[in-house]
Formats: sequence, structure tokens, C-alpha cells
Amino acid sequence: MSLFGLGSKNQKTFRPKKNAPSGNKGVQLKKHIDATLGSGNLRDAVRLPPGEDLNEWLAVNTVDFFNQVNILYGTLMEFCTPTTCPTMSAGPKFEYRWADGVQIKKPIEVSAPKYVEYLMDWIEVQLDDESIFPQKLGTPFPQNFREVVKTIFKRLFRVYAHIYHSHFQKIVSLKEEAHLNTCFKHFTLFTWEFKLIDKAELAPLIDLIESIVSVC
Repeated sequence: MSLFGLGSKNQKTFRPKKNAPSGNKGVQLKKHIDATLGSGNLRDAVRLPPGEDLNEWLAVNTVDFFNQVNILYGTLMEFCTPTTCPTMSAGPKFEYRWADGVQIKKPIEVSAPKYVEYLMDWIEVQLDDESIFPQKLGTPFPQNFREVVKTIFKRLFRVYAHIYHSHFQKIVSLKEEAHLNTCFKHFTLFTWEFKLIDKAELAPLIDLIESIVSVC
């Protein structure tokens, strides 16, 4: 069975998959993403479709990337444990501590799986909050919407950084690196296109990122 369960009805996810924002617009944009991804040109797939609202595009893609990371991390859970990964790190130079500003205001050191659990819980709260991610067509997005999206993407990047630094050899041994690389390439091109992650945050994978954006 494929590590990432592609094509399987029993696809393992860390959290249940989220649907695109409801209303015809969200569904149409999700179909556009799927169609352009099918063409194989990831650069085209991330661009804002002509005439579409930027916030709508960011919202649908945020849900999509949340689901992608869910699947990727969910299939690594047996390898990423509090014993193997006692801190949420990306190599020896980068360690991430968790704080959400509400339940946990002061950053705390936690294991990688606990960090990802906190993160996915936190993202789900944002996605389910209709004052942040409106479900009804025509409902305005909040003024700070882009900042919320940037924080989500910054933290999702940390999961990729941890996977590459701590679990890549396991993925290679399972011959699944091509799928991981494609997912990360899509993620990178999207965040680059809309300037969603500050360059300093990208340091753990900057060489890989620069190779992606320079050749694409």
C-alpha cells in the first residue's frame, strides 16, 4: 500500500478532511484547482484565476493545503512519536514552540506530534469560524484575513520542515519522496506567489525552496 494512501478508500489522515467553503464559488474554485493540477503545471495551478476574488482563492487553497498536510503527516504518525521526536524541530538549528495566544499564551516546548496536534486543532478552529472563513457566498472576509492565512501557512510550513529534516530517509525507503516533493512544490509555489511566508521563516528548507522557484 502506498504510504500516502492515494486512491485508497481508507486514506489515513491526522484529522478528518475539510471541505471547500460552501456555496457555488468555493466549489467552482476547488474544481479549478483540481483541473489545473491535473495539467501538471503547478505554476499555473497557483495563480489567481482571472476575475476571481483573492480572498476566496486564499480560503479555498488554505483548506486544500490543510488537507494535504493532514494526509502527509497522518501517514507518518507511527514514525513521529514523542520518543523519536521529543521536540518540534527542523534540523539542529531550528526548534518550534507552541502558543496560540488564547489557550496557551506563553510558548511551550512540546514533542513534534503534540505540536502538530495543537496546530491542526488550532487551524480547524479558524476554518470553522465563519467570521474568519465565511461559508455563505457574498459574506465579506475580515480585515485581518490575510494575516490569519499567513499564520496558518507559516505553521504548516513547519510540518514540512520537520518531515524533511526528521523523516525524509523513511520516506525515501518507502519510495514516496516523489509525492512528498510534489506536494511541497505546490505549497511552495503558492506561498511564493502570494508572499505568505517571510523568508526568514523558510530558512530550514531555503535551498530546496530556491531550487523550486528558480526552475519552475
